[in-house]
Amino acid sequence: MSLDYSKELTLVQGNMTMADLDNAIAKPMDTKPNKNYFIALAFTSSLLLLGVIAVSLTFYYGIGEWGNNQPVGWAFDITNFVFWVGIAHAGTLISAILYLLRQKWRTAISRFSEAMTIFAVICAGIFPIIHTGRPWLAGYLIPYPNAMQLWPNFVSPLVWDVFAVSTYFIVSLLFWYVGLIPDFATLRDRTVSKIKKFIYSLFSLGWRHSNRDWRHYEKVYMILAGLATPLVLSVHTVVSFDFATSVLPGWHSTIFPPYFVAGAIFSGFAMVVTALVFMRKVFSLENIITMDHLDRMNKIILLTGSMVGYAYLMEFFISWYSGVPTEQYVAINRAFGPYAWGYWVMVSCNSIFPQLFWFRRFRRSIPVMFIVVVLVNVGMWFERFIIIVTSLHRDFLPSSWGMFYPTWVDFSILFGSFGLFFTLVLLFTRTLPVVTMSEIKGVVEGAQPSHYEGDHNA
Repeated sequence: MSLDYSKELTLVQGNMTMADLDNAIAKPMDTKPNKNYFIALAFTSSLLLLGVIAVSLTFYYGIGEWGNNQPVGWAFDITNFVFWVGIAHAGTLISAILYLLRQKWRTAISRFSEAMTIFAVICAGIFPIIHTGRPWLAGYLIPYPNAMQLWPNFVSPLVWDVFAVSTYFIVSLLFWYVGLIPDFATLRDRTVSKIKKFIYSLFSLGWRHSNRDWRHYEKVYMILAGLATPLVLSVHTVVSFDFATSVLPGWHSTIFPPYFVAGAIFSGFAMVVTALVFMRKVFSLENIITMDHLDRMNKIILLTGSMVGYAYLMEFFISWYSGVPTEQYVAINRAFGPYAWGYWVMVSCNSIFPQLFWFRRFRRSIPVMFIVVVLVNVGMWFERFIIIVTSLHRDFLPSSWGMFYPTWVDFSILFGSFGLFFTLVLLFTRTLPVVTMSEIKGVVEGAQPSHYEGDHNA
């Protein structure tokens, strides 16, 4: 019986040595950016600037600059919030849960996924603040003694969002930083720049690669992974309560918590693959971020996409089985009403196109993979839009019906959030290692001691 499990999955290709891995991972930080990098940074920064202008107009004139109205009081703002919180989920899943399950294939993609979590939560946190219309009063959401003697309404799931998302951000940031400490020490020891050496020394916290350092590191990393794991389920469950605890048809549904969690992992993995396809090519990391890594991630996208498709079918079944005319009407209105085009875009992108990943040649084809994951991100944004807008635009009374039409400010803030996200990604790739140096060395062939000789047969 073969005991060499490393041959089941190609984790590092090309017979790279430890020094080769350090050089390949540190290359983006050691070399000057080329023209294409600055073009990409100029493009994402322009989108970010457009978003800043739109948010500034919102601050000056108020949210009347948006297309929100009665009865659609929630629209692009909360749609974007739920979308970015969902994107943030893949990082913790890849890093924490797969670490606890001892899945070695996470090593090449965990660092970027953790960074993506931080950036996505930053993007998500903007929207609830500007949605309130008075962002300078956002501090009152936090329960602390104040002169006005104001306290949050703890019955409201909107207040739960504040605690869930902020806790998720803090734990994810600590988890990301702790994982960076050994790499900061490696970069400190190999750099010749005095400024970089000072910065890396400061953030490496005196790391000396000793056995004591590694024992403390693994203990802390394990504790943070254990803390982060339940947050994957709790954060988006709490976000789903923003809708599920209401009495509106289309929102009042017990399926929302698992439905939102599956959708979050689905969209998060799609965004990771979207960025990795470019990153592995631009920085020549094909030997480290291999096709086997992308293949595994595409399998998870297929699994969670099938779960999301099942939830779509269950929504129709629950509406029919409830016998409530308003619930049945909302389900029919979503599929055949004024926003039917958005509904079928959602179903096609989230449930039909990911089924291509049943076939191995499509899972391992870069063009097919990239098209599918981009469509998944489009579909998941439309899913949040359909849930929010189609449940609100037709109230219980026909006299309260109305259509939502987004303004250029709505679109500018949406594009600006993508500009912020990808600008942070581009800056990250040039300042910190995008692959975990310390962990990737542990999965190189020959890194682990073997107690078997010859062909490893027992």
